[in-house]
Amino acid sequence: MTRDSLDGIRADDYHTAGEPFRIVDLGPMGGSTVLDRRSWAMNHLDDHRRYLVHEPRGHAGMYGGMVVPPDDDAGNIGVVFFHKDGFSTACGHGTIALATWAVDTGRIAAPVNGEVPVVIDVPSGRLPTVARLLDGCVASVRFTNVPSYVSATDLKVQTSFGPVTAHVSFGGAFYASVAVDDLNVTATADRVDDLIALDREVRAVLGDHPSCCHPDDDRLSGLYGSILHETLDGDPLHQRNVTVFADGQVDRSPCGSGTSARLALLHHLGMVDVGQAFQNRGVAGGEFTGRVVATTGDTVTTTIEGSAYRHATSTFHLDPHDPLGSGFLFR
Repeated sequence: MTRDSLDGIRADDYHTAGEPFRIVDLGPMGGSTVLDRRSWAMNHLDDHRRYLVHEPRGHAGMYGGMVVPPDDDAGNIGVVFFHKDGFSTACGHGTIALATWAVDTGRIAAPVNGEVPVVIDVPSGRLPTVARLLDGCVASVRFTNVPSYVSATDLKVQTSFGPVTAHVSFGGAFYASVAVDDLNVTATADRVDDLIALDREVRAVLGDHPSCCHPDDDRLSGLYGSILHETLDGDPLHQRNVTVFADGQVDRSPCGSGTSARLALLHHLGMVDVGQAFQNRGVAGGEFTGRVVATTGDTVTTTIEGSAYRHATSTFHLDPHDPLGSGFLFR
């Protein structure tokens, strides 16, 4: 890393249901696919990731994406996702923000009113996406996720909050779903510290579980996070969750890829039918609408819809005399 390679990076900042997404273009990367470019970025751009995430330019809850070419000419855009601890394989809220950004910046021509397709390649695969416009602004984005499936159910974990039952499912990344309805904790902002502790206890047991091994590409393996959820208003298709991922990072949104993982589990349990809406609320109050739109064998195809909003455009600088350099992290 050199100071010149970091100085002057321009970023567009969005949030999706409260979860930040910082969009940058750092130039060419090695590899022929987005998954390859993620691997390349892990080896060559980790200093840039820290520079963009760490304080004073970011914070411990920061998330973002590096814009890259799509896998082939059938795609419109690719993205390598990053967060405070590394590079992720999937990010639904980031996909919604990136499609919005592509329209906002004119990269994708769009009507004043109506819908426009945006094909986004992410490390876990290709996501056909539709942006809906109203009076020239993107009102919402709906993406079709990679096939989602359940890999394990009824895994018992002893925690300091009591025994819990975890189910593991894949929605571009592997998640452990744990209902907190019967625990002395709620999926609310005032209990976030407890939820982080619960996630760590669950992942200490399940982090290396065989259910978290991807059958086709080991780069997609690993338990990415815990979805700690509760039912709202007695309706199993209206839930609130706190998704904790990486090293105690909390998703402010309902978690897009996690919503797909939840839908796979709900369909597996017979709780949601094809086409039926699932309303998933995040800890900041925003909601995603998810649906199972098709089934193939043991997998489901899901759509996730939400809205993103631009709130900043910045150019970051690194003063050569700054003793803090690329920054620091506080939780």
